[in-house]
Amino acid sequence: MLTVLARAGDNRFERCPPEELPRLLATPESFVWVDLEAAEPDEVAVLADVFNFHPLTIDDCLNQYVDPPKADDYGDYLFLVVQGIAFSPETVLQAESVETTELNIYLGRSYVVSFHQRPLPSVSETRGRCERSAPLPARGPDWLTHALLDTLVDQLLPAVEAMDERIAELQDEAIESPDRALMERLVGLKRCTLRLRRLMAPQRDVINRMARGDFPALVSQEIHIHFRDIYDHLVRLESMVEGLRDLNDGAISTYLATVNNRLTEITKALSVAGTVFLPLTLVASIFGTNFSPTYEAWGWAGFLGMCAFMLLIMVGLAAWFRHRDWM
Repeated sequence: MLTVLARAGDNRFERCPPEELPRLLATPESFVWVDLEAAEPDEVAVLADVFNFHPLTIDDCLNQYVDPPKADDYGDYLFLVVQGIAFSPETVLQAESVETTELNIYLGRSYVVSFHQRPLPSVSETRGRCERSAPLPARGPDWLTHALLDTLVDQLLPAVEAMDERIAELQDEAIESPDRALMERLVGLKRCTLRLRRLMAPQRDVINRMARGDFPALVSQEIHIHFRDIYDHLVRLESMVEGLRDLNDGAISTYLATVNNRLTEITKALSVAGTVFLPLTLVASIFGTNFSPTYEAWGWAGFLGMCAFMLLIMVGLAAWFRHRDWM
């Protein structure tokens, strides 16, 4: 889907037909935002035919691999690759997973082009703000880029907090009722935690370059401090993700400890049962009950006496085990 938004007279974004894009870009003092979401091939052609972007950047947009976050300067525009989440925190709690998706941003002097294969809440939220109010369109492309990145990072925080809450719940469940499905869920959450951890450091470096003024031709000095705020949020998120990893490892350790304790209890019960029946088997073997019934040789009195003796052994062993706190 190709969406073209152009700054109108009241400094709000208005939707325009894609056919108007060349005229809008040629208009002095224009500001255009083009958003491509799961775009068709004829829509993707805009990147090369209208904007004349470098083929390598277009290839980065179209490939199915997850590219690491980066910022490339092509003179007239910046090409940014960042990672966001495709689902809400509620979905994280239900699915117990975090799906990351790529957001590609072209930042020019009079335009912003965003490209993503899957719906991104951060993009739709920013688009709604720009259509409702004037501040972002009035300030320019660098401020719109900041808004996209700021919203994307802000939406990582609820997802991380939801994962933290879910792991804590699973840790309690690991104590009460550990099973194989629980272990699979914990391993799945750990995989998501590692995925988030791998993207945090390069994403933080991208924002740091924007904050320290590496691109003065396209990013105004007054916005540097605002990118610094995003950087601080990413540092906090990185610390939280490290805590998630430790919490997840703790939950897995709790699960394994609980399973081992239950296995120990089962082994102890089987050992007690085997120890109790060992002397009974010995007595039965000595008296030959495994070859011929005792009551035929010694009468019922001898048979009942042997049974009483075996019962006495069982009671004695049980009392001794309980005294030693083995039962």
